[in-house]
Amino acid sequence: MRVLLSEGNSTSAREAITALGLAGHTIEICDPEALCLGRFSRFVARVHRCPGIGRDPDGYLDFICDLLDRRRFDVLLPIHEQGLVFAKARDRLMERIKLAIPSFDSYLTALDKAAFSQLLSELGIAQPETAILPSLDALPLRVPFPCVLKASIATASRGTFVVRSAAELAAARAALSSDRTRILLQQWLDGPTEHVQAMFQHGRLRGIAAFAQLMAGAGGGPALKESIPPDLVERPVASIGERLQWHGALSFDYIRHRGAAHFVDCNPRLVEPMAATYAGADLAALLLAISCGEPGEAVTRARPGMRTRLAIQALLGVAASTRSRAAILEHARWLAFATGPYAGFREELTPVAIDVCAAIPLTMTALLLLARPALALSLPRRGIGRHLLTAESVARITAWGAS
Repeated sequence: MRVLLSEGNSTSAREAITALGLAGHTIEICDPEALCLGRFSRFVARVHRCPGIGRDPDGYLDFICDLLDRRRFDVLLPIHEQGLVFAKARDRLMERIKLAIPSFDSYLTALDKAAFSQLLSELGIAQPETAILPSLDALPLRVPFPCVLKASIATASRGTFVVRSAAELAAARAALSSDRTRILLQQWLDGPTEHVQAMFQHGRLRGIAAFAQLMAGAGGGPALKESIPPDLVERPVASIGERLQWHGALSFDYIRHRGAAHFVDCNPRLVEPMAATYAGADLAALLLAISCGEPGEAVTRARPGMRTRLAIQALLGVAASTRSRAAILEHARWLAFATGPYAGFREELTPVAIDVCAAIPLTMTALLLLARPALALSLPRRGIGRHLLTAESVARITAWGAS
């Protein structure tokens, strides 16, 4: 099929490109950045420069509609937060293209951390103890350390701060001072961070894959992970999808604490699908099938034990934690030859053996970090760009007239 991706600069988009390309689909992407991560793939036929939804959601939607009118595509995939725009304009878009997207209210509930926390409470699903504050000004003078502060509208680790001291609290306050959304004050729980990806068709679970994070990379995201059985979370995940009548991809982060899963985040999109693909659950293909309205009864589950890596995330994490060129070189050598801590792990983000063009961003990252290891603190933020929502753009989209 001819597939249009809503953006091309996230790790999720880069992995979806690989999964779809291996299946033989023709892929084009929209992105405001000329040198977005997705451009460096042999599977991408064309990149369309578009307005960013963070600054111009109206212009972004008009661009997509015009592109769909001018060129033939079979499916539009909302690979990142552009799904909020698509949900608001669902009727307008579905006149032009096949698309799996829930209602706007459901999408906003999943996107808004405060609304999602309230949904968990309504469903009786475990989460850390959470206080939802109307603004930063309502934060108590004394907060328990450690704790977590979150802006209600944020993504890609923006607006989320683990606070262990008065100095970190002051830094979090300063970073959130301009935020106009609600603030979550959340209990800190000890335990491993795990992730689950799910696919729904009109509220019914169609596919699921769960992963344990074995090593953190840049910004706390996973650099090494392993697929695990979804038994602990399948029932609550299914109940969330059913309540929201979700249609498409939905992903969650949770903490395994004292044998229970405590949900801490929700992403209304398909997050980094190649690990699930390697584990026998091709969620990108399933999303295409759901977009096309293909029926199905069985639930696709990823098999446990598949270990994957994200080499760029690993290098950034090593550079950030050590600031050592020797350590960066050592890890680059281990990654190149799949030895050391990376032995037995398959590359999911930049699989050079599958897609030689993926060597370009990987090599450039390594060279930049060797030249200046401190760049590990700023490079990840370059991926937090115009393709992502802001609180202001969410408010603008919410104020649009009915689709």
